[in-house]
Amino acid sequence: MLGIGAFKQRLPRPEEALPGREQPLPLLHNQHYVNSHPLKDSFTGLARIRFAMGCFWGAERKFWTIPGVYSTSVGYAGGVTPNPTYEEVCSGLTGHTEIVEVVYDPAIVTLERLLQVFWESHDPTQGMRQGNDTGTQYRSAIHATTQAQHDAALTSHDAYQQRLNDSGYGPITTDIVFPAPEYYYAEDYHQQYLAKNPNGYCGIGGTGVSCPIGVDA
Repeated sequence: MLGIGAFKQRLPRPEEALPGREQPLPLLHNQHYVNSHPLKDSFTGLARIRFAMGCFWGAERKFWTIPGVYSTSVGYAGGVTPNPTYEEVCSGLTGHTEIVEVVYDPAIVTLERLLQVFWESHDPTQGMRQGNDTGTQYRSAIHATTQAQHDAALTSHDAYQQRLNDSGYGPITTDIVFPAPEYYYAEDYHQQYLAKNPNGYCGIGGTGVSCPIGVDA
């Protein structure tokens, strides 16, 4: 039988994954710590997309500071185990990645701007790691909630890959998925973690390669 460490660099097969649970984790304090907006809502008239780019603490902060972003939350997605805990995700035995849900007003901030922040804020060529953080939960991903988001993400991928090629980087390993898989909200203490803990760990760092804005760039 494989040890837990064996799953740090590959996704578990369904029969290897932890069983999880039917019931969600305890209910969130459904108020954003920074802007007081809800974390969980129908968000009528707004759009949402999810980004995975390493440890979700620093990734979430990148987005809540952007004008036009209405709310952010962190959670787990892209795996097998239902309603996982943080410890289970970190074991590599759920298949989930740490991910940020971004709820935004398209009349104020464009999807292209959000994609630019995503690409520039991490190294999307590292596979199952981000910097010193190693494991399947740190893999890069975009989970689109509309076909238009998916198409724009693919276009931005191709544009940024060319910039990375010019700078000597390898192929992008980001998973770009539509429809977005089920999203499980992380435990309450993870939400807006770096606002609650200003000196907390943040492993987010980009390549230094700029990403062209706009699908026509």
